[in-house]
Amino acid sequence: MKIKTRLSLYFTLISSGALLLVLVALYIAVYSFFTADFYSRLTDRTNLASQLYLKADELAADSMLQIQQRYLEKLSDEVIRIYDRDNLSAFKMNHNIYWNRGIIDQVRKDGYMEYEEGDRKVVGKFYKDNQGDFVILASAVDENSTRRLLLLLQITSVLFIIFGTGLFFAGRMFAQKALSPVDKVISQIRNIRSNNLYMRVSPVKSKDEISELIDNFNSLLAHLQNAFELQQTFVANASHELRTPLTSIIGEVELALEKDRDKTEYERILLSIAIDGARLQETITSLMELAQVDLNYTQAKLSPVRVDELVWELEEQWSARKGAGMLKIQLAALPEDEEVLTIPANKSMLYIALNNIIDNAFKYSEPHPVTLSFEANASHIKIAVSDNGPGISKENAEKIFNPFFRANRDKNIAGSGIGLYITSKIIELFKGTITVVSEGHAGSTFVVEFLKNNAPF
Repeated sequence: MKIKTRLSLYFTLISSGALLLVLVALYIAVYSFFTADFYSRLTDRTNLASQLYLKADELAADSMLQIQQRYLEKLSDEVIRIYDRDNLSAFKMNHNIYWNRGIIDQVRKDGYMEYEEGDRKVVGKFYKDNQGDFVILASAVDENSTRRLLLLLQITSVLFIIFGTGLFFAGRMFAQKALSPVDKVISQIRNIRSNNLYMRVSPVKSKDEISELIDNFNSLLAHLQNAFELQQTFVANASHELRTPLTSIIGEVELALEKDRDKTEYERILLSIAIDGARLQETITSLMELAQVDLNYTQAKLSPVRVDELVWELEEQWSARKGAGMLKIQLAALPEDEEVLTIPANKSMLYIALNNIIDNAFKYSEPHPVTLSFEANASHIKIAVSDNGPGISKENAEKIFNPFFRANRDKNIAGSGIGLYITSKIIELFKGTITVVSEGHAGSTFVVEFLKNNAPF
């Protein structure tokens, strides 16, 4: 069953249930009113009988009937009886309705009583008179009330059916209007396949659950797109990047084995093998790192990470590798609140990302030091890594985060072109941004920024 139909049914059931309760309450109120009114009419007859018979010493039965017919509305199958202290009928009328001693004594005991006897309603009243104590019982069949209640039941049933049907179609119309954005979302989702994960569902103007659903779905698509790109990058480039240095090493070895060579030639061949081996080692390390990031990308467990502590860990590692002072740390005035220094992330993956930026800076900056600037406030956390390298042109700055792209083709600088690509994907996973600032001829600065109001999906 579609949501539209289900919502329409829920709306109809709730509204119809409320309407049914109102109609039942109305029916009960009308029934109670008719019943009370009929008992009131019977009570009027007992009062009339007491006034005309008990207050007057003598009154003929015909006179009593004439007064009733003249001043009171006639009730169906009406009966009035007056019983003395011996429970004998003191007022004779032509009907066969009598009450037993138990009813008469009960009226005498309670003073007043009303009850139903089959389809008849009965009112009994006890009166004291100078001629003695009397019990007056009046009874009649309430045909008018029954007929009116039946008519009311028919009218309310018809109204209930009409309104119930109307409510269903009105509910379906409103449900269809409310869920129309969902139809658009479904039609757009149908067009998304594994080969076009770059597509996104168009956002809606209203800030409701549908808008939230679209935002989360688009975030999921971004994760899937990045995961697919990581996998495709690994598969498409791993064989090429591994085969090239291996082919070069095998070629140099075969060349050396062809004949005896002098020491200088052997040294050249070994140096070439060492360079290719180092390149191969770095490529394998980068590919394994890429595979690790690919494995953890969609299932990375997020936890609070103190970014300032991570910066000091990186400083300690690079000081041990390059020497004290080679990685210069510049800290702005740090806030006392630890929450300001913390972001939700995966510490190991964030470490890989920042380490790749520093490693890239040292490759192009040696023997000069690299500067890492860190600042944090209530709105953002910013990390900037600056080198003293040859700089990056504007054209290359737009491609620097593509897989296996190298802005500088200097063979003396080792690299596989994967590090910055991995870094950009990790930073993007944690809802951060990474940009490169360079004049194109001297020095580059990589800026990583995390907005505090951007929580990762």
